[in-house]
Amino acid sequence: MSEPTPNDAQRELIEGTEGTYLVDAGPGTGKTFAVTRRYGRIVDRPETDPDDVLLATFTRSAATEMKARIVDHSAYGLRELADAPIRTFHSHCHELLQEHGYAAPTHLGIDERITGSTRILDDELIEAERFREFFGGFRDDHPEHADFYRVLSSPGELLDLIRELASKGVFPAADGWYRDGESHLDGDFEAFKERFDAVNEPRNDGRKQSVLREDLSRFGRDKTYLPDAPSKSALRGGRGTKRLDDDVAEAVFREDREALKAFVHDAYLGYLRFALRRNYLSFSFLQLFAFVLLCENERVRETAAFEYVTVDEFQDTSEVQFKLALLLSATDNLCVVGDWKQSIYSFQYADVDNILEFEGRLDRFAADLNADADRVPFDSPDPTRIELRENYRSTASVIDLSERAIATPASSDEPVDAPLDDVVELSANAAFDNTVIEGIRHEDEHEAVLSKVQDIVGNDDYAVEGEDGEPRPPEYGDVAVFTRTRDYGRELLDVAAEHDFPVAYDGGIELFRTDPAKLLLAWLRILDADADRGWAVVLERIGYAVDEIDHILGTGSYPAGPAEFRDELRGLESVGAVARRVLDRYGFTGDVADVLLDTVQSVHDSTTATRGDLIRHIERGVETGGTVDVSASAGDDAVTVQTIHTAKGLEYPIVVMANMNEGRFPPRAGGSSVIQFRDPVGLRRRKVYSEDGAHPHVYDDWRYDVVRRCLPRGYDEERRLLYVAVTRAESHVVFAAGEDPNAFLAELPVSVEEADPDVEPLDPGEPADADLPFAVTAPDGPIGHTPHSLMDESVFEDAGERPEPGPEADPETRGMDFGSRVHDFAEAYALGDDVTPSNDHERRIAELLDGLSGDLRVEEPVTLPVAVDGRRVTLSGIADLVRVTPDRVEVIDYKTDATRRARAEYRKQLSVYYHVLDEWFADRPVETSLFYTSDGTRERIEPLSLGELRALVRATETGPE
Repeated sequence: MSEPTPNDAQRELIEGTEGTYLVDAGPGTGKTFAVTRRYGRIVDRPETDPDDVLLATFTRSAATEMKARIVDHSAYGLRELADAPIRTFHSHCHELLQEHGYAAPTHLGIDERITGSTRILDDELIEAERFREFFGGFRDDHPEHADFYRVLSSPGELLDLIRELASKGVFPAADGWYRDGESHLDGDFEAFKERFDAVNEPRNDGRKQSVLREDLSRFGRDKTYLPDAPSKSALRGGRGTKRLDDDVAEAVFREDREALKAFVHDAYLGYLRFALRRNYLSFSFLQLFAFVLLCENERVRETAAFEYVTVDEFQDTSEVQFKLALLLSATDNLCVVGDWKQSIYSFQYADVDNILEFEGRLDRFAADLNADADRVPFDSPDPTRIELRENYRSTASVIDLSERAIATPASSDEPVDAPLDDVVELSANAAFDNTVIEGIRHEDEHEAVLSKVQDIVGNDDYAVEGEDGEPRPPEYGDVAVFTRTRDYGRELLDVAAEHDFPVAYDGGIELFRTDPAKLLLAWLRILDADADRGWAVVLERIGYAVDEIDHILGTGSYPAGPAEFRDELRGLESVGAVARRVLDRYGFTGDVADVLLDTVQSVHDSTTATRGDLIRHIERGVETGGTVDVSASAGDDAVTVQTIHTAKGLEYPIVVMANMNEGRFPPRAGGSSVIQFRDPVGLRRRKVYSEDGAHPHVYDDWRYDVVRRCLPRGYDEERRLLYVAVTRAESHVVFAAGEDPNAFLAELPVSVEEADPDVEPLDPGEPADADLPFAVTAPDGPIGHTPHSLMDESVFEDAGERPEPGPEADPETRGMDFGSRVHDFAEAYALGDDVTPSNDHERRIAELLDGLSGDLRVEEPVTLPVAVDGRRVTLSGIADLVRVTPDRVEVIDYKTDATRRARAEYRKQLSVYYHVLDEWFADRPVETSLFYTSDGTRERIEPLSLGELRALVRATETGPE
């Protein structure tokens, strides 16, 4: 095959090696092709060798690919480039500190040193455990910060804050903050005032109130402020007022944050010292100490500088990485390559403004670094801008759709504030354009997606380009299904497994929420001091009913098999051996089991954790949902399922963008950290402890509640995620939604049709065994039912309605997204999360919850053991809401039905909940009711007796006569 010829823009980049360059490299434009040839051109000069050129990549795999391509187009071989500085920022900082960093901490007033044996800690789960260990001692040593300990939800929040500050170049020193770090914490009032004024401007030529004033109509609702907080009317102004007073901006921005800064400083500095004493550095600290070393040591800076610096994927760099690139430049030969539309890693502290505001930041950062010494050889450079416009991946139709996606509102009332003037229009080089762009929707979305894939495979209407450049029918391996969040992907894998559908999973899983981790946790508890909790899980897994489990725990008469296994585990010395035996007992194999074993052993080996500490580590993993990357294959011809983040940098002939549902993409906002840092408002807290008043209390910070409403909601990155998803497609794009499609799908130029899912059995010759990243083992023991299994589904079919799914939903009731969305809102609202109703159903739920007092228990799991004809049967479900007051208990189940036709079926469901709660609260009456969200009506339901429930179980198991 002949070598491809560079296009004009690529040639300009390859040949333009001197000076400062900003390269806009959109998806599929041959960025790597041009960058590697440019590198080869530079190092092939007689006066230049690889040690003179830094090529910074986003990932280690990208660095490996770059080296392989450079070898093909330069005089150097792979062995000669093995140690060349083609690496990530983290790897390069590690190299720098290994050679020169022994005394780097002293520049911050820290006595500890970086040694040749200092290890790199790249496992976030293990670092979280070490930080928890540090924080326990810090609390004991610093009682002066007790008020902040009382408001922190978990130490992990503080670790996240430290990582974010490090990415911004904000570092602590023994005598305060390093360089201008404190100014970042204080924030920029002028920049904040601009944002305040923008959202406080009346609309419709002054006839309609400002967005900010309207948003503050809920000010104080479900909040407890200190007495100095203004009333809602005083804050918003009187009737007829269209905007807030200008002095509100000053009042909410200016507050005494000295104690808050002192707390963060002491914890940040203390953790740096702790890490050094434990002889490890995190990725954040690698960059921190490398930056300080380069700033403070002129000799090292001169030794470490490069004649040429190129930064790939510049849109994914942090502020401190931009500054590191400047400090590592011996000349102004700096080239940054990226695409702001593909910046999707803000959760890893990437700053899209690095590329959007490149010229301004280049001037500002260089001036800051040169303020007290000549560190950066840039004197107001005028960067050369190169735009790579020719796309070699997608058809013109896909490109056009992607450019519309970057400007699509994420909510019905959101003005798009993306920098659309900076969108570089791409041209297609596809051999042919037969692109199909379509949308499907169905309440059983998972089944609809699989059915649609089957329609696509072998269908000439969805032909893709073959190796010979000619159209060919698509195969399963040509299709990728993308999701915004992991949970949908896991659900789709479950449904695919039911149909023996060929899928390959690629992405992160919440390791400690998998079945293998839960069973391991149970057995570790049995071996430790919390045996009852462990035995309860093990016995439930076997199939014992709740009353039987209670009896076994009360008498200690454990079944012989599990008791013998417990004794066997007690004879094992290592945690790894225990974990291996537990996983083997339940038949857990594959990538997830291997990763779990490795993680558990690593935590135990690299910390001072006892077995009890390890138990608590797994418990926290269950609580926080920490993820690890797992890949699972179903053979060569299988559909790939992955999140958009995982798909970045990849390409597929056909992309199915699934779960295009309200509240799923963008995902509904969850709880936020108590202490936060955000530009331009600096360091803030949303909770404050005070002993003012009759009782000590943790109050909400009213200033924070106003400030956050002046800041962007983060939808720009959601649009960029949509753009990345679409631009992975070479030929065809299919969008899929459930009952409540999102604003993206409503606004995009896509025709959405109602699907009729029918997943057909695969031909015997087709590959079907998907290697899912988890295993399911059927238990032996009591028969299990759910309340849904007792219902007559023909009622719902006749009425055109379906029973709403719970976590226990059967495949037939899976994917009814509108009902799920309403339930998710109800849960979040009841828990006090910062959520706003998006439709009338949610508004009625909010009104209901606002009027309820007492202890509200959300998504309460219940299990009712019953004996049916001498057999053990369990009925397990989840009650939407349980309200407990001193004189009664109420069970409330939400229903989105438009009619009351299914009332009798829902009575069966509520009856199960009633009998469980009636046993729990024997001292007070229990009432059950349905809350119909379609009209806000609440109906009292008289429960069935236990005898009637037994009869229903018999009828369910025997079926119709």
